[in-house]
Amino acid sequence: MSRQATVERNTNETQIRVSINLDGTGKATLNSSIPFLDHMLDQIARHGLFDLDVYCDGDNQIDDHHSAEDVGITLGQAFAKAVGDKKGLTRYGHSYVPLDEALSRVVVDLSGRPGLEFDCTFVRASIGTFDVDLFVEFFQGFVNHALVSLHIDNLKGRNAHHQAETIFKAFGRALRTAVSVDERQAGAIPSTKGVL
Repeated sequence: MSRQATVERNTNETQIRVSINLDGTGKATLNSSIPFLDHMLDQIARHGLFDLDVYCDGDNQIDDHHSAEDVGITLGQAFAKAVGDKKGLTRYGHSYVPLDEALSRVVVDLSGRPGLEFDCTFVRASIGTFDVDLFVEFFQGFVNHALVSLHIDNLKGRNAHHQAETIFKAFGRALRTAVSVDERQAGAIPSTKGVL
């Protein structure tokens, strides 16, 4: 069973291509046009053990908003395509990840319904030139198109870079668990509804 997908998304604001292999080794080729977002996408790949290829040519001369949001959208589309019908999958995943003083928890459900709860108060408004408000836009784009329920909580942290890194590492690890094959499911849909 191949759990890979490539999606291209072209608008007047961004031209994006995302490839994902859910059964990869954590290799990433990243050029989102936003260096700090590339650093965070690398955390998803390495900790999710996904092979990830992201390219975005965006209107960053305006700001990074469209690129960050549209990369989230396109990653969500590719993820949904790679996951397929979800037969035999664990479905739920969660992870707590610390980095020095920072600690985050991420919980995901491959529910087929988009939902985001994002409870993170960053200690500053930007990390380098990256506006921390764009994290919500990225994750909202992802859940809307991956059709997952996602809860992200930064439980503590005094360094914004550490806060962000724990979020993305935990996100990768939670996704890795959710997409893992549960042999006891014997190929069944992990829902009493019989469909997700």
